[in-house]
Amino acid sequence: MSNLKAKATLAAAVVFSSFTIWAVHYQQHQERDNMYQGVLKDDERRREKMKQREEAFQTSQKKREIYESVQTVSKSEAS
Repeated sequence: MSNLKAKATLAAAVVFSSFTIWAVHYQQHQERDNMYQGVLKDDERRREKMKQREEAFQTSQKKREIYESVQTVSKSEAS
């Protein structure tokens, strides 16, 4: 009877240890995926920001062309 309890205890310890190791590896894999998703989101935010800046620059250029066509622009001398 004592031998059976020892084998059951050993089997339970092996199963518990195996599950713990698997859980740690699974958690590391999930964290790695989450961090990679963060990188992808950062890249998308950066592309969107650059797109907005380009649009603002184009708008500014159009305004400048309009103003220069209506007003006389001359360079002022710096003191």
